[in-house]
Amino acid sequence: MKIGIIGAGAIGGTIANKLAIAGHEVKVYSKGVQQKLKERARGLGVSASTKDDVIDNVDVVVVSVPTAAIPETSDLFVNVSDKVIVIDTANYYPFRDGEIEGLKNGKVESVWVSETLGRPVIKAFNNLLAHSLEYGGKPEGAKDRIAMAMSGDDQQAKEIVSTLINDTGFDAVDAGTLADSWRHQPGTPAYCTELNADELRRALTDGEKQEAIRLRDYAIVKFMEFSSPPTHEEVVAMNRSLFSKTLSLKL
Repeated sequence: MKIGIIGAGAIGGTIANKLAIAGHEVKVYSKGVQQKLKERARGLGVSASTKDDVIDNVDVVVVSVPTAAIPETSDLFVNVSDKVIVIDTANYYPFRDGEIEGLKNGKVESVWVSETLGRPVIKAFNNLLAHSLEYGGKPEGAKDRIAMAMSGDDQQAKEIVSTLINDTGFDAVDAGTLADSWRHQPGTPAYCTELNADELRRALTDGEKQEAIRLRDYAIVKFMEFSSPPTHEEVVAMNRSLFSKTLSLKL
């Protein structure tokens, strides 16, 4: 497939690299000096693109930028075919993104993204840490393969996104409609806890929407108490510890 990725950071860059290795034709765009983007793209094994070209002649566009930067990309989609699948990977963190009207009042994050971009999106690639995405993938059928949640209103699009998730080394779990995507937002049992498919399905049903914001912010406070940046293992352990009931098999 032909895939354009907006954002070449830890998440967007890793997705680009893994999809290119799987045989997809991938191009990336990010703000900044074009020469640095070319060097980044070369290291990922993909093509560097311009802002306008990244959404041209593609089957899928992955938007992998901080939530606060989503409005800056909305103009790109005005003339993009409805057949192009748009994937939203973002997670909202007020300490980083600032207060965004709507989200601060509890609107589902990817519903806001869809409204901002003016088109349907599939929420995916958001409930794994960058380290998990880069190093945690396994071949299809492997024991204890980590699962990834996805949500959206277009079943055909979700089936295609499911194949892309599989190509990156993870099992895809359908979490429901876009309105249900809060179930794998920060502060839920499904978020960054490295679960297999069966465990993730359970976690998706056990999340509490009203508690998610509080737990998201609580986790950030706890991470800031570390005297040095927490390791990947410490981050996963902290996230799991918030949900001892749901993740009892993992603790």
